[in-house]
Amino acid sequence: MILRFLLPLTALLILGACDRDETVRGHGGADREWRLVTLQGAPFDARATLSFPEEGRIAGEGPCNSYSTSNIAPYPGFDAGPIASTRRACPDLAAESAFFTMLEAATLSEVTGDTLILSDEDGALLTFKADG
Repeated sequence: MILRFLLPLTALLILGACDRDETVRGHGGADREWRLVTLQGAPFDARATLSFPEEGRIAGEGPCNSYSTSNIAPYPGFDAGPIASTRRACPDLAAESAFFTMLEAATLSEVTGDTLILSDEDGALLTFKADG
């Protein structure tokens, strides 16, 4: 009798686990726009944002261009794929290039409250604050 109820319950738990977003999006990163505040420990004066609009996707605005990329690494891992962006020029193009370079270099993520830190084995590369 117990087995009759245990098997469907086990199946539901397995299916539920399969649907769970294991990326940073599913661990506190979703439903927020993250604003870049520091790049390698220095204040980032230009505007850059990051969001997780759906599982496996990253999108945002650099200082000059909108961009998108992928991230399918399970949390706390982070692996931004090649970045696709628009091609507008602006005075902050060097800041945008540095932002994109560090975004692609990040291998770890940490979400704590309204702070998102992307880092590599040497330490923090990018620190974001959630707007709102």
